[in-house]
Amino acid sequence: MQVEVYKKDGSTSGVQVELPASIFEIEPNDHAIYQAVRAYLANQRQGTHKTKTFGEVSGSGKKLWKQKHTGRARVGAVRSPLWKGGGAIFGPVPRDYSMKLPQKLKQLARKSALSYRAKEGNIKVVEDFTFESPKTKDMISLLKSLGVDKKKILILMPAGNDSSVFKSGRNIPTVNIIEASKASTYELMNNQVVVLQKSAVEALVQSLS
Repeated sequence: MQVEVYKKDGSTSGVQVELPASIFEIEPNDHAIYQAVRAYLANQRQGTHKTKTFGEVSGSGKKLWKQKHTGRARVGAVRSPLWKGGGAIFGPVPRDYSMKLPQKLKQLARKSALSYRAKEGNIKVVEDFTFESPKTKDMISLLKSLGVDKKKILILMPAGNDSSVFKSGRNIPTVNIIEASKASTYELMNNQVVVLQKSAVEALVQSLS
């Protein structure tokens, strides 16, 4: 598919760029997207949660009062899970939540996410740009000129791009900026609009070939 390349001021440059149909026009696979997003979120978890069991919590193991003839309920140690401050029953323990997906499945999910965005008309290609110095207002001005400032935006840059672009956008809550080749399915689906620098298109296509 052919898409217009925009300038920083929001006007069209008169140039079009080819987005391969094998990446941007496939039939989206919802289950592949689901698996990729699930794996991404699972891999963000540290898994360091832990509660103390009866055997680990601090306290004596002495029986608090005799078994019979007190009129009170039977009780063992003060560490009993039935008591305040006692050990936890079936509490969380450290575990590894990480998931691994086949490479082909991950690529299918990314292609599906890009095809969704392309079908919605939410992929914009912009001429390569930098800023003289990192300024949030410059990034806001660029997004307004493209008409996407009210949406959640993912900006994909080529590798080694000027850090002024990243620094100009990192303070805007609705803007995420990453290298095109590292864009995950989660990031593509969690943002409404994908803004590609022109030279980032090739990097993105190569990462999915």
